[in-house]
Amino acid sequence: MHVSDTEPQWRHICEVCGVEEILTPGDAFDLGWDYPPRMGQFGVVGPRCCPQCPNVKTVWWVLVIAGYTEDMLTEAQRATVRRIAGEPRSIAVLSD
Repeated sequence: MHVSDTEPQWRHICEVCGVEEILTPGDAFDLGWDYPPRMGQFGVVGPRCCPQCPNVKTVWWVLVIAGYTEDMLTEAQRATVRRIAGEPRSIAVLSD
């Protein structure tokens, strides 16, 4: 894997297993992450998962496919929605 001098690095947080990696969008895409901006859009609910986890366990799945309403979400799922709503700032890698 390479580190790009031109692409920003973002925190990639799998909403299914909780793994977190700091990657550029290109590296994340190449590794198989479902994450904006290559997969989906910042600020729009869609899968946010690592290559090992299925999107059938994401907030997007329960809202769009399973038909859940906001009141049916767990607190962890609500936190994921808040993080997504705050992207890209909520996943920004802050320098020291």
